[in-house]
Amino acid sequence: MALYEPIKGHEVDEEHRMADSVILNNNSSKSVDDDVEMAIRVSKLRSAAPPNDAVSVVTAYSHPEATSLPSSKVRHQQHHQQRLVSLDVFRGLTVVLMILVDEVGGLVPAINHAPWNGLTLADLVMPFFLFMVGVSLSLVYKKLSCRAVATKKALLRGLKLLALGLFLQGGFFHGIKELTFGVDIAKMRWMGILQRIAIGYLVAALCEIWLKGDGTVSSGSSLLRKYKLQLVMALMITVTYLSLLYGLHVPDWEYQISTGPSSAPKTFSVKCGVRGDTGPACNAVAMIDRKLLGLQHLYRRPIYSRTVQCSINSPDYGPLPADAPSWCQAPFDPEGLLSSLMAIVTSLIGLHYGHIINHFKDHRNRVLHWTISSTSLVVLGLALDLFGMHINKALYSFSYMCMTAGSAGIVFAGIYLMVDVCGYRRPTIVLEWMGKHALAIFVLVACNLLPVILHGFYWGKPQNNILTLIGIGK
Repeated sequence: MALYEPIKGHEVDEEHRMADSVILNNNSSKSVDDDVEMAIRVSKLRSAAPPNDAVSVVTAYSHPEATSLPSSKVRHQQHHQQRLVSLDVFRGLTVVLMILVDEVGGLVPAINHAPWNGLTLADLVMPFFLFMVGVSLSLVYKKLSCRAVATKKALLRGLKLLALGLFLQGGFFHGIKELTFGVDIAKMRWMGILQRIAIGYLVAALCEIWLKGDGTVSSGSSLLRKYKLQLVMALMITVTYLSLLYGLHVPDWEYQISTGPSSAPKTFSVKCGVRGDTGPACNAVAMIDRKLLGLQHLYRRPIYSRTVQCSINSPDYGPLPADAPSWCQAPFDPEGLLSSLMAIVTSLIGLHYGHIINHFKDHRNRVLHWTISSTSLVVLGLALDLFGMHINKALYSFSYMCMTAGSAGIVFAGIYLMVDVCGYRRPTIVLEWMGKHALAIFVLVACNLLPVILHGFYWGKPQNNILTLIGIGK
């Protein structure tokens, strides 16, 4: 049976990278953490093994005689071995899931996003990325030399991710069928996937930098006491979200749709005048976005246009039924302002799972705490859905947050057991690589940047290109 030896002096870099989910990576840094222990598999040594063999790399950290290696090489090898591999694998798995639902979801609507209430495979992608952001931040900010400097860097990274999201998802690119680009700022989409991740990252980073106590952790209760301010923050955000969702009055509203370049736009009126409604037409999430962002800056292909009321091909997109309600074509942003509050809570829950890594050295204790937290969240989410607070990705309902965060914790614990504890790393090497390069993959594939670039190289006429040759973009 393999032995596992804790490695002291786990190093993580404040200069980490983002990815959903999207995505943070842990790099080496100047600040050394003497408390975090990462699981390193210690294999039996072979006398004939060359000095730079993988086995020698591991033993270089636990045997004094191994110090003959150059210091720079040792630091590189230490960083390679001390990285929390399960987090990279989980991130890579989520990237694969994201690509799967993007490419296959149109063909298999059952795995595509739920038209409104409900939970599908695609609905797990965003929360998984937000969860991993929190886990990564807890490792990155375990020890800080200067909170002010860390805050400045976090703010800059958040703004960079927001800008990248606006560039990729604000309408600048016109799709793989159009060799044009550019966007009217008056109609630019302000929110999006990267923007939501940037918000979750920024708030979670600031909480981890400023809202934690100085006490030592020896049990689950002492862990909660140390991070009680973060728990209070999560509770305040949740109460704010629920108060606005169920307390705001939603009046009647209207919107316009262009019917042609030379025709006057058609106006649709939506009757509401209600409070606490969570349906597609009269919810407070959409109302806040219409008021603060403006209808012209919202996503123009609403998810609820796939509902039975709005599509004869439901749960897929399709023509409107004859008796379709007036709200079916209204813009709606699935990454809106109010719903992003619960996305922040998902990242804060990820912080808690990372704190368990930081403060509990034994694998059994870590998995036990993760299992209790995850099971509690899933049970709470199912109970809330049963009693009327439906699981809804578009609204990022509280029950949806509980269900998806708990699911993320279960998957992460399973991957941790398989990869970091049992050492089954070879079967997941591709996922690990994808997890380390998740942001690049997201930009090139999920944002259609690579197809747009490939579409730009054609022969004779734009329709003759490598994408149409293989059946993409026809």
